[in-house]
Amino acid sequence: MEIALVGIGKIAVDQHVPAIDASPDWKLAATVSRHGTVDGVPAYTDFTAMLQERPEIRVVSLCLPPVPRFAYAAEAIRAGRHVMLEKPPGATLSECHALEALARAHRVSLYATWHSRQAEQVAAARAFLAAAPLKRLEVRWREDVRHWHPGQDWIFEPGGMGVFDPGINALSIVTEILPDPIHLTTAELRFPENRQTPISADMAFFHPQGAEVTAHFDWLAEGAPEWTIEAETEAGYMLLEDGGAKLTIDGAAPEAAPPGLTGEYPRLYAQMAALVQAGGIDMDLAPMRHVADAFTLGRRVSVAPFHW
Repeated sequence: MEIALVGIGKIAVDQHVPAIDASPDWKLAATVSRHGTVDGVPAYTDFTAMLQERPEIRVVSLCLPPVPRFAYAAEAIRAGRHVMLEKPPGATLSECHALEALARAHRVSLYATWHSRQAEQVAAARAFLAAAPLKRLEVRWREDVRHWHPGQDWIFEPGGMGVFDPGINALSIVTEILPDPIHLTTAELRFPENRQTPISADMAFFHPQGAEVTAHFDWLAEGAPEWTIEAETEAGYMLLEDGGAKLTIDGAAPEAAPPGLTGEYPRLYAQMAALVQAGGIDMDLAPMRHVADAFTLGRRVSVAPFHW
């Protein structure tokens, strides 16, 4: 299938383009971006023009920041194109619900991707947590924004999510691996004096079986990042590290998974191909609900200004 990639920034170049190039399902047939291009691929700067001139391209993958994404997705859906959304799928939950309703009305596929759910050991962690009652789960997601998003001021503007840009990756894993639904009870969000989105956050959740569930996000952590989920159950201790790539149970690694497709983004594109072929929609918004709850319920604390 031919696909157009919209928004040729760091994530598109680092992840989407290699995944598409390596996939037996896809051919990158066009790009749309104000500045970026991909060698050998027809490039457009106007999205509407691409849709009009390339009717044979039936699928669009949107790698834009969250705020402008709704307009692009809605235009593509109205033009009868299937749409794949980089995380988070929109700037608000209402936008996402509207896109799903529009996709159903136009009978096209829509996929809200959560790439961290496709990390190598997430499925094994889910299986372990399903086997015994949970006692405690702690998320620690700490990295340096200057390294991962250098100079990208949009992430500190309204809709940019701040520390929840990486934090939602952790929440996407948590909502995938826990057998019971959770919801936020308290949060503290720390906003730099000169910015509109938080630089760090602490969160606590209600668990229906009484387990202690917390999350700690920090975007000023220097050195190696920490992307860790630690859990204690009645059957033992689990440590999921490196954003879901490494798992130990009571200090030992589980048996290797059977050979199969590897890599988060290759798995996402394989799932998108399956959705298009089946005419399906996958718009799980559980990770985004937790972020929305944090902004609604969280205590706001002003901290020192942030400068690049």
